Amino acid sequence: GRLMTRWAADVQPNKALPDYPRPQLVRADWLNLNGLWAYAIVPQDAPQPTAWDGEILVPFAVESALSGVMKPVGEKNRLWYRRTFQTPAAWQGKNVLLHFGAVDWETTVRVNGRELGRHCGGYDAFSFDITPALKPTGEQELVVAVSDPVDAGHQARGKQVRNPNGIWYTPTTGIWQTAWLEPVDKVHVDSIRITPNLDESAVTVAIHDSTTGGKRELKVEVLDGQQVIQESRVEAKPDAPADSPQISQSLTLKVPIPQAKPWSPDSPFLYGLRITLSENGQTKDQIESYFGMRKIALGKDEKGIQRLMLNNKPLFQFGPLDQGFWPDGLYTAPTDEALRYDIQMTRKLGFNMARKHVKVEPDRWYYWCDKLGLLVWQDMPCGDGGTAASKDRDGAVTTPVAAQEFETELKAMIETHYNHPSIVMWVVFNEGWGQYDAPRLTKWVKELDPSRLVNSTSGWHDQQVGDIVDAHSYPGPVAPEREAHRGAVLGEFGGLGLGVPGHAWVEAATWGYRATTGPKELTRKYLDLWRKVWQLKEGSGLCAAVYTQLTDVETECNGLLTYDRKVEKVDVKQVQAAHQGIFAPPPTFVTIAPTAEAEPVRWRYTLELPADDWAKPDFDDTKWAQGSAGFGAASRTNWTVRTVWNTEDIWLRRQVILREGDLRNLALKVGSEAEVEIYLNGVLALRMAGRNADYEELDLQPAAEKALRAGPNLVAVRCRQNKAGHFIDVGLVQGQPQ
Repeated sequence: GRLMTRWAADVQPNKALPDYPRPQLVRADWLNLNGLWAYAIVPQDAPQPTAWDGEILVPFAVESALSGVMKPVGEKNRLWYRRTFQTPAAWQGKNVLLHFGAVDWETTVRVNGRELGRHCGGYDAFSFDITPALKPTGEQELVVAVSDPVDAGHQARGKQVRNPNGIWYTPTTGIWQTAWLEPVDKVHVDSIRITPNLDESAVTVAIHDSTTGGKRELKVEVLDGQQVIQESRVEAKPDAPADSPQISQSLTLKVPIPQAKPWSPDSPFLYGLRITLSENGQTKDQIESYFGMRKIALGKDEKGIQRLMLNNKPLFQFGPLDQGFWPDGLYTAPTDEALRYDIQMTRKLGFNMARKHVKVEPDRWYYWCDKLGLLVWQDMPCGDGGTAASKDRDGAVTTPVAAQEFETELKAMIETHYNHPSIVMWVVFNEGWGQYDAPRLTKWVKELDPSRLVNSTSGWHDQQVGDIVDAHSYPGPVAPEREAHRGAVLGEFGGLGLGVPGHAWVEAATWGYRATTGPKELTRKYLDLWRKVWQLKEGSGLCAAVYTQLTDVETECNGLLTYDRKVEKVDVKQVQAAHQGIFAPPPTFVTIAPTAEAEPVRWRYTLELPADDWAKPDFDDTKWAQGSAGFGAASRTNWTVRTVWNTEDIWLRRQVILREGDLRNLALKVGSEAEVEIYLNGVLALRMAGRNADYEELDLQPAAEKALRAGPNLVAVRCRQNKAGHFIDVGLVQGQPQ
């Protein structure tokens, strides 16, 4: 692959994600099917292939490097998998379940030539009882067919596109979470639903089970470490004659938890849970699980401001946007250690929350959030919906098929992840992407899960529903107008970009919402943003903030870590302190060469492409026009425009006189709405893509700093309008010691 993480070396065919994939419903016996499978990519309407293209490493998407294939499938083709397996002799007489953590997107499964069923959905777990298709002994054949139109289809897909660019990334097609087998009795637990009630110091455990209709008993044991601290039982009388065909039933039990220990980021205490299901006096199934005693709600603080309340106390929630992409595995982390690393780094940086952005993770990601104490805002991956919703329209009415698929997957996401204490908020839509029927869907999600907060729409088109009013601002920060009945949050802000050579997806194409010149400047700008966040918390009632983002993703380089997770781009200790509201005094600067803010500084300029040596001190610019800064469109009311510039490019030259004492701690002061290159005495001092909302002090490249001298110095600027707007102004300032 073009960029690999350090964990890629640990991925081998005989140990591809060997960890138990379902930590909240654990049985002792299982068989991992991850490893090498045969694969083929054939046209959509072609039959099952008889010849195979090669081997693919499951569970890594076919587009990923770790799959060993790294090929696209496309909307006109289908991806086929094949492998064989043998069931252990000890499984005789048991029902055998085939599980998939997730397959993107439409999946058909065959065992020994018998089609077992079809599943649509790229993010939710599904299973088949393959017992009727198994041969009595010997090798069993498993064949899986997958089609995935990506953004040519209507399905939920998040940021996957066929032609990656900007904020849109490489697709994930096929099996991308663990595939596995599990033996169960005919009488067994199908699912569990755990609902803590901190106010009543109790937990409710509901199971859905398969039974033959006999007399059933559910026993629930609550553990603190290895010690059973509470035990409760409930019985159900026979509903059908003994040995009748399997039927589906449910049982519910409320268990008191004396002196309950609350779960929180500072103290992520988890109770163990042992569930035993018996029928007619015989134990049929036993599973291990866990839960946290956690309550999330809205409530007023001592000033009467609506806040996010964790365990009945206000908690300011702050964390990164976490997109869950990996350069070598795409949607799939190389190892469980890698999956855990992202959460550990989020906590190390001092965050207490992460917004999982338009992607749903494997169960083990949420397990580590539960264990390590990280709150989660969980987005529903966006899908089809035509025109995005805005203030002027409520969003295009999506097709009935697309709506049905979206709502099926939304419900599956909520039900599948209901038991994780770390998840405290469901986000139905992001920025109006595919947004439709938001009031109805928000109400429905709240009915599906009344125990959590619901954010109807993060950013853009708010329809005054749900628990949250959510603003996005780059770089920001801002706070939505305070409301009496909803919490005001900043769902996205920041986006400070820094590409790191040797750790970029594409070296020449990295970008951020706001470029920085190096780790020192990135850290300084980051601290400036968080200083303002804390001011908004106290002054404007801001309840939470989400910084974009934890890691770089493909060409997007606004992460606190590089995409390969090998470089921490900020000063971690200063960032930790900032997240606690602790800041050193902000830097101060004195003007060395003024900008248009202070006076009409004269420049030479041209709108025609000059000779290659235009930035050199000895270049003859006497034929260039003269004008006063700033240069820009006359309509720009937020900048001081003295010379009109409305073409694509402008080149500027200006001479400044520096004294010996001016040569230390110099920085550029730049106001810009376009792509900028700045040279000092012919040496590149700054290259920046993106716009400024205000003037910013930006560090010089070391080589340019060395090129400065006492006396006359040349400042040369090239600016290219990039659809953001027309404005450019440049000066020099000197940082003062604290």
